[in-house]
Amino acid sequence: MERWVGRVALVTGASVGIGAAICRSLVGAGMKVVGAARSVEKIQALSNELSGMPGSLTAMKCDLTKDSDIMNLFTNIKQQFGGVDMATTEEWREMLDVNVVALCLCTREAVASMRERKVDDGQIIHISSMSGHRVTATPGVHFYTATKYAVTALLEGLRMELKAAKSHIRVAAVSPGMVETECSKDQKRSWAGGIQDHGVSAARGHCLFSGTHTSASSSMSR
Repeated sequence: MERWVGRVALVTGASVGIGAAICRSLVGAGMKVVGAARSVEKIQALSNELSGMPGSLTAMKCDLTKDSDIMNLFTNIKQQFGGVDMATTEEWREMLDVNVVALCLCTREAVASMRERKVDDGQIIHISSMSGHRVTATPGVHFYTATKYAVTALLEGLRMELKAAKSHIRVAAVSPGMVETECSKDQKRSWAGGIQDHGVSAARGHCLFSGTHTSASSSMSR
């Protein structure tokens, strides 16, 4: 721990429990700890208790459910300790809304429509990605990967729900690798041998036209 002496650590949820215990440990190791939580009074009390320790504990108020509080937290850390800047969350939120929330809403409404019309041989096909099955070392895509893992989990959960309801509505996912689209062409890298969009459509057709007693759970195209 010697290399951490005098360096800055941020601990969220620092007012009680595990967060407070981590603060205590890091201050004891000589670190400058910023403890963030909605209740700063408890953190300040802990800071006073640890005043004789090698490091220090600074209490900062932050509601982690509010973007503005998080941004202010990092601004204050930078001003007081030379901390780091934080990237915007807007791109992440848009990706989450499109890849996860919108998919869930469309799936919910599609299932409701099928049930309302007593369609028991319907088919729902999610367009996912190989990123929903593996984590790569490609910089900047990890949040996208997380959204596609969510698609994989939601698909499996929906399949279990439909099975429990004794429904014959089928769900499947097509998980292509890099597809040659306008979006991929805009990226500043060379994607050799990308899948054509009609290849993804063909995989979708495989799911759709499989026999009614066949469970086409996923189709992966690397």
